[in-house]
Amino acid sequence: MFDLPDDILEIQKLSRDFARTEVLPGAAKRDHDHAFPTEQVAQLAEMGFLGMFVPEEYGGAGMSTLAYVVALEEICYADASVGVTMSVNNSLVCWPILAFGNEEQKRKYLPDLAQGKKLGCYALTEPMAGSDAGAQRTKATAVEGGYRLDGNKIWITNAPKAQVCVAYANVAVEERHRGVTAFILESDWPGYVVGKPEDKLGITSSATSEMQFENLFVPTANRLAAERKGFGIAMATLDGGRIGIAAQALGIAQRAFDLAVDYAKQREAFGKPIAANQAIQWMVADMATRIESARLLTWRAAVAKDKGDKARASHYCSMAKLAASETANFCADKALQIHGGYGYSKEYEVERLFRDARITTLYEGTSEIQRIVISRNYLA
Repeated sequence: MFDLPDDILEIQKLSRDFARTEVLPGAAKRDHDHAFPTEQVAQLAEMGFLGMFVPEEYGGAGMSTLAYVVALEEICYADASVGVTMSVNNSLVCWPILAFGNEEQKRKYLPDLAQGKKLGCYALTEPMAGSDAGAQRTKATAVEGGYRLDGNKIWITNAPKAQVCVAYANVAVEERHRGVTAFILESDWPGYVVGKPEDKLGITSSATSEMQFENLFVPTANRLAAERKGFGIAMATLDGGRIGIAAQALGIAQRAFDLAVDYAKQREAFGKPIAANQAIQWMVADMATRIESARLLTWRAAVAKDKGDKARASHYCSMAKLAASETANFCADKALQIHGGYGYSKEYEVERLFRDARITTLYEGTSEIQRIVISRNYLA
């Protein structure tokens, strides 16, 4: 697929115009102040971008995964912090409820999440369960009418602002992934505790914090699918999440590339623009080639997911996430290099892009985990 259909092009233009007029102008200040983009998230909700692939019957926009990644790239071009907030709500919260929830759960939670009346978070990672997601130590103890959750989650994006949480706990810790069970939680329930926001290297205006569940009662009605099915739900959800991070990384990479090209044309050294130097030209060529390659992989993953081809979608999601995240870091690094000393200053945007890019190779599956997943499709 090389040309986007007309309806997707319209979404691209809408999101691009919004990102560059409403999101980009305040990105530097929000980054400096570590300020959550409340206004921008509310605007995304009005545009239908917080529940893009949630069907209209549940209050969403009913769009494709391809439309989602195209829009998300444009938002992240302006500010990856705004983009990751949008990504988590769509990929990690709305999607698993839509895919695995019962009718009552869909009608109770999806409209508010899709319309921005409530924001969602996804609580999987723990101090001893990062890449090894099966090592969940958060305990779910069956009691009359439901479960009691006790445990600790870390690095939870949107947690300080979320009212709904898709969380994972283990009914049999000794059985590792076989006991993992998924739940839908509400932030005002007793025992649902959110820690202080993390002071992060990048994406500083997104809200990330630790969470604790302290004898938190969850009614059986809020268990997502059957008991012990949580690990499969988590892995399927992360496939979609990886498409979102690929789109985020593409936005960062494209912005870094555009800034580098503009600077190379304007900056003069030894009597000519630095763009005339082969060293700069080669950097630009490598950046452009990697961006186009990663974008095509991301679109391919999105199309496979839209077609319901689970095996191919999972494979291409990992490829897209790996390629795009490493492209973002490569392009941010080269953009900073092209800017020279100015790139090291917080007065120049490439410094923020350099910091924002770094997380993309870490969350929702490190580059190393993606390589393991990809290689298994060939070596198993």
